[in-house]
Amino acid sequence: MAGPRYLTEWPYNRAEMAGHSKWKQIKHKKGVTDARRGQLFTKLTREITIAAREGGGDPAANFRLRLAIQKARDGNMPLDNIERAIKRGAGLGGEQVDFEQVSYEGYGPGGAAIYIQGLTDNRNRTVAEVRSVFNRIGGNMGEAGSVAWLFEQKGVVSAEAPEEVLEDLALAAIDAGADDVKTEGPAMEVHAPPDKLEAVREELQAEDVVILSAELEMVAKTPMPIDAGAAKQTLRLIDSLEDLDDVQKVYTNADFPDEVFAGMDD
Repeated sequence: MAGPRYLTEWPYNRAEMAGHSKWKQIKHKKGVTDARRGQLFTKLTREITIAAREGGGDPAANFRLRLAIQKARDGNMPLDNIERAIKRGAGLGGEQVDFEQVSYEGYGPGGAAIYIQGLTDNRNRTVAEVRSVFNRIGGNMGEAGSVAWLFEQKGVVSAEAPEEVLEDLALAAIDAGADDVKTEGPAMEVHAPPDKLEAVREELQAEDVVILSAELEMVAKTPMPIDAGAAKQTLRLIDSLEDLDDVQKVYTNADFPDEVFAGMDD
């Protein structure tokens, strides 16, 4: 049978997912509280606006905009909000888009790399807020390029499915262009080259998989194990950075120990 031989030819990983992936799954299960939903919509609106400004307002011709719209839908953002953001970015609403893309780098407690992507209308304010969070929680902000080389851009699909069908789903994802599949229980994380992300998502959707997220992410090339104390502080650092309005995404190469997540997914 071709299936098992095919699995050995690809970096298919049925082992436990890295700590950061597990943490993402837990956060998604907990959902977005009402108190943070407004902040989520602000971040989603900015991403849609910038995508429309840089690639035009037609999702069919703008891959980044399609991803941003899908993420907004996954976050239950009202359609009117999405349409307004597209029009604003495309220059159809008469409003000027002042946001620019920024990135920051640094190290968390324990030395794990932290890579931050943001959208801001005031660079001085944003860098001051990011630096303040690093200093308050025991991290260190680094120079541009200090940790970026530890990451590579990948299309990442996080999903859930019955465990008995995960192997077949992994094969389907690989056929669609994925280059790595990790699973733990019903959780599944698929990595693919950026230009294959949409095809992989569509393939999994056709299999009636519950898609939790599908987006371009900076994935650590080599996870860095850290102890439980540093892990808790690193998670606190990431959460605090994500709470900043100008921060869109935060990535780390930290490999969190299992004990840190005990009770979090109850």
